[in-house]
Amino acid sequence: MHVFIEKYPLFYNENPSSLLVNICGTDEIDIIDNTIKSLGQQWDDGLCMLCYTVANWNDDLSPWHADPVWGNEAFGGNAEQTLNDLLSLIRKAKDYLGCSDSIPIIIGGYSLAGLFALWSAYQTDVFSGVASASPSVWFPGWTEYSSSHIIHTDYVYLSLGDKEAKTRNQVMSTVRKCIEKEYNHLISSETIKNTILEFNPGNHFQDPDKRLAKAFLWNINQILNS
Repeated sequence: MHVFIEKYPLFYNENPSSLLVNICGTDEIDIIDNTIKSLGQQWDDGLCMLCYTVANWNDDLSPWHADPVWGNEAFGGNAEQTLNDLLSLIRKAKDYLGCSDSIPIIIGGYSLAGLFALWSAYQTDVFSGVASASPSVWFPGWTEYSSSHIIHTDYVYLSLGDKEAKTRNQVMSTVRKCIEKEYNHLISSETIKNTILEFNPGNHFQDPDKRLAKAFLWNINQILNS
């Protein structure tokens, strides 16, 4: 079934067992649909996905201001406002669905949305799991930030394409080292139950829907088997 809450699509079954929050851009409808299909093929009992779309990718999903890494577009650092709006929408979605306060909520995203999902779990304990597929952990200052802060979630899935670091861009070429540092930081954390880092074949643009579906499914299975 497909309904809309304040222009954001919500895909759900009645009495959902988990609420998936998919952070995406307004131009990613095809990726959203394919992610839903990939999830449905393997797990469709109680599937509920809230798709939160942002209008300005670089500004709305970046945790703080940063200079351009490619091209001329800087990062506005508006993630805090985005998270506040998202949490308000989640409360409305839970009321609409009649969810209990204890329903597991998994936040996920791809690329900069994957970084936003990860960052959000450092800000609040609302999320039971994080599905962070090919996250932009190369973001200036991220490694220093995460290594000095505590994450507030039970499960974290990280992934990266095995060719993503092969780029001439000096900042983005650090992505593999950065995600390995993030993983090492998380496995040493006493606040989470489990985390994983997987490498997928290909570059950053290969199979984003399948990679994100895999990230959500890992979290779902962790929660169901806990």
